[in-house]
Amino acid sequence: MARRRSALRDRARYRFDQTLARSTGTLLGWLAVCCLAVVVPVSTALVWMDPAAPRSLSGRLTAVWRTSAETLRLGAVTGAPLRMLLSVLLGLIALLCVSTLVGVITTGLGDRVAELRRGRSMVLESGHVVVLGWSDQVFTIVGELAAAHGDRGRPTIAVLADRDSTGMEGELLAVPGVRGRARLVCRTGSPADPAALALVGPATAASVLVLPAAEGEADTEVVRVLLALRALTGPEGGPRVVSAVRDGRRLPAARLAAGARGTVLETDGTTARLLVQAARRPGLTSALRDLLDFAGAEFHLADAPHLAGLTFRQIALRHDTSCAVGYLRADGGLLLTPPPGAVLTAADRLVVVAHDDRPAAPTDHGTHVDPTAISAATPAADGPVRVLLLGWNRRGPLIADLLRRGARPGSVLDVVAGPDSGLLPGQQAGEPDDGRLAVTHRPGDPTRPEVLRGLDLFGYDSVIVLGPDTCQADERPDDRALLTLLALHSSEETAGRALPVVAELHDHRTERLAPLGRAADTVVRGRLTALLMAQLTHHPSLAPVFDEIFATRGGALDLRPAGEYVLPGREASFATVVAAALDRGQCAIGYHAPEPHPADVVLCPRKSDRRVWSAEDRILVLLPAPDASATADPADRDLPHIHSGRRSDDTPAEAPPA
Repeated sequence: MARRRSALRDRARYRFDQTLARSTGTLLGWLAVCCLAVVVPVSTALVWMDPAAPRSLSGRLTAVWRTSAETLRLGAVTGAPLRMLLSVLLGLIALLCVSTLVGVITTGLGDRVAELRRGRSMVLESGHVVVLGWSDQVFTIVGELAAAHGDRGRPTIAVLADRDSTGMEGELLAVPGVRGRARLVCRTGSPADPAALALVGPATAASVLVLPAAEGEADTEVVRVLLALRALTGPEGGPRVVSAVRDGRRLPAARLAAGARGTVLETDGTTARLLVQAARRPGLTSALRDLLDFAGAEFHLADAPHLAGLTFRQIALRHDTSCAVGYLRADGGLLLTPPPGAVLTAADRLVVVAHDDRPAAPTDHGTHVDPTAISAATPAADGPVRVLLLGWNRRGPLIADLLRRGARPGSVLDVVAGPDSGLLPGQQAGEPDDGRLAVTHRPGDPTRPEVLRGLDLFGYDSVIVLGPDTCQADERPDDRALLTLLALHSSEETAGRALPVVAELHDHRTERLAPLGRAADTVVRGRLTALLMAQLTHHPSLAPVFDEIFATRGGALDLRPAGEYVLPGREASFATVVAAALDRGQCAIGYHAPEPHPADVVLCPRKSDRRVWSAEDRILVLLPAPDASATADPADRDLPHIHSGRRSDDTPAEAPPA
């Protein structure tokens, strides 16, 4: 019986659905029947429950009619049937007119809201920041731009990309520190289309950032966007433009398209350089992030006419919580890590690393220097190194070249990658390169533990993990890197020893998932470039400083053992470390202590702060520029780097120090 009732119910529902699907008139008919089925019984109940209702049946029926008609807005005229029928007709016509008007208004408002949600309205702003394109770098850039303003008002950031504007806004507002600190305006359209580009008002913007896409012909698209921006704002005028390309071979074209007010960064070369530096100097990656984000200490330019006539050594010891690192001359020339006797003129600006762009009043801290605590130790000579490279992508050749240029004779680079990794024939042969670095290709899948067990992992000085540039449809970009890190971490636990590992990751959200050992670190692809873009947008006058530190010299920043500056086990102030570094032609700007927080680098400590320096402590220093005439191999100077449209030369990047 229950099955029969269920079948009858399903059949009735099926018939009802078929009836509704026939036409609009049928739907209106069912709507009228349903309304009458509810309104008439309820009206009848109200009339019969009313003590003041008429006593006669005809009077009560008339009252029911009036209540139902008023509820349905059909009029309440009584009398002859024809008169009541005309009243119903007028009510239906009035209802149709009102419904049509409401529908027109609702449709218009819905279309307008949909248009706004599609992001096709004009942005009427001035002095705002425009971000063109979409990649993982956009989250870092927007977060840093919001943090850069601090309490000085909410910046307006307009983002144009070929994505849904509502989705973009939701993803960007999820970045920590953005909600409430920045006003986001997202628009949908191709940044290479001048009509879509005009929506975000680039002509009235303070600066424009152009991001390379995560995949496809990203660099060609960047060039098209720069040309569209140039066509819209003119070749000479317009806002500052900061852009990035992935492949250094596209730098000349991008620099020409950016024009005189443009600066072009290169993502792949910067990432490769950072991976090599992190492999050689563990902890340097976090120091670079701290220097380039807006959360702590960073580079600033300070007018210091009151210090004119003083030598650099005197100036370096007169700032308690900031570290002087050079001069920006009045003619635009930059002098980083100048000789201790270099004199500051009244027209020069001071380059400092500080927590605030308004350093405290200078006071002499030379009294905190203890000459008896300064070490006479000289840096130990670097020998040949053994590096293991797990995986291969388009940054692999750049890493191999950077390692070769800084290697000592007898160094080895072993590459473990699949046969379809794209290694060059010469690299597969494993022949020594100029006698300095022998590159050996070992076919195998680095994600498989048995492949790693066949290697002498702890015989290498450092291990670099690379993920593929493209992945299959069922994979995420960092899946293979995570599997490799898991296998390495398992080997660490089995052996009870720490492996010096640095891994390249694609997505910044993967960083929290990476299984890292005590000596492991990660480099998020494109993050350093994004931080540089945010710094150049907020501090355009610092462009020559960043160009010198992160491009022209590449390895200008280094972590050196504290024993090279102060005696291990001896208590001394940081002013003593600064003075010792100045004696060696370097600028000390912080230190890294394994205890109690091994991942932290302390930037700009007080000159008066005293601590017992151990042999495990390392000092973060800015090194002097090497002698260009000492470069023996012209091929060592062929990697592209940061380029500004104002420059006409192709100053190549040098390798970081070994």
